[in-house]
Amino acid sequence: MKIAVLPGDGIGPEIVAQAAKVLEALRSDGLKIELEYAHIGGAGYDAAGDPLPDATLKLAQQSDAVLLGAVGGYQYDTLARPLRPEQGLLRIRKGLNLFANLRPALLYPELASASTLRSEVVSGLDIMILRELTGDIYFGQPRGIRNLENGERQGFDTMLYSESEIRRVAHVGFQIAMKRNKKVCSVDKANVLDTSMLWREIVTEVAKEYPAVELSHMYVDNAAMQLVRAPKQFDVIVTGNIFGDILSDEASMLTGSIGMLPSASLDANNKGLYEPCHGSAPDIAGKNIANPLATILSVAMMMRYTFAREDIAQRIEGAVRKTLQKSLRTADIAEAGMQKVGTDAMGDAVVAAL
Repeated sequence: MKIAVLPGDGIGPEIVAQAAKVLEALRSDGLKIELEYAHIGGAGYDAAGDPLPDATLKLAQQSDAVLLGAVGGYQYDTLARPLRPEQGLLRIRKGLNLFANLRPALLYPELASASTLRSEVVSGLDIMILRELTGDIYFGQPRGIRNLENGERQGFDTMLYSESEIRRVAHVGFQIAMKRNKKVCSVDKANVLDTSMLWREIVTEVAKEYPAVELSHMYVDNAAMQLVRAPKQFDVIVTGNIFGDILSDEASMLTGSIGMLPSASLDANNKGLYEPCHGSAPDIAGKNIANPLATILSVAMMMRYTFAREDIAQRIEGAVRKTLQKSLRTADIAEAGMQKVGTDAMGDAVVAAL
């Protein structure tokens, strides 16, 4: 298993170090794992003047999977847009053709009281949000800021999706649903957006190939409301890039903390980039208080989806569960009576449980 490790910025190096401990433990058990490190984001700009250096992209392309921490930092906010850390993340997704972003929102029973919603609303929550990752308004052209004849500036972005982009991500959604509870909710804004009208039409066509799966459609504003009103009605949510970006972050709070949510970004052959859903959190970087569990759980997703090792994925997830059962908590999920630990200690605890 050749894994490219891209720690990135902010808390990225701290949380990736804990996931690397897990991989090293698995290697000690006999799993053949090769790790190679490279820069991305602000670290890429600092090292090579580019948020995605050529060497990093080449390594990612030659590896079986990619483990990424996070990108971004206040010191890079004044850079031109092409040089900002976030562009490195967008470009590596595009460069590896990672079109399917899987973001599970799973509430561990031990964290039911950490959610901001009542326990009866979120207990037993298990949602998979599938976000299309390489199209939509984040990549559409033309885009920019222009000067109008009256001297006023105008910003513009283009939302667009091709039929093939919609069809391939829809297939992934239905295939995932077949292994779960056989329910897909397609989220769009078809009442006002032509792009969403096409989205709904294509998803409906693809659904005919999966007669065992129940398909429903929901406008994105209603979906945002339903996620906090009755989130357990959902099984698999399939949606576009910008809607998925927003809804998956909203869903993170149902689980108590975004620090608990892993993600997988896959190509057509299940090669993937694995990263926590949260950002680089520069305000707490270097303080040894960040939650590494989302990054560790991303390694579990890597074993499940890229390497088809469900046994190892469950072993990692079980170790996280055992650690939570011991009442160990980082600051973001700490409650009264729990033992608050730092990033390193939480990683060590998971390895011990492993």
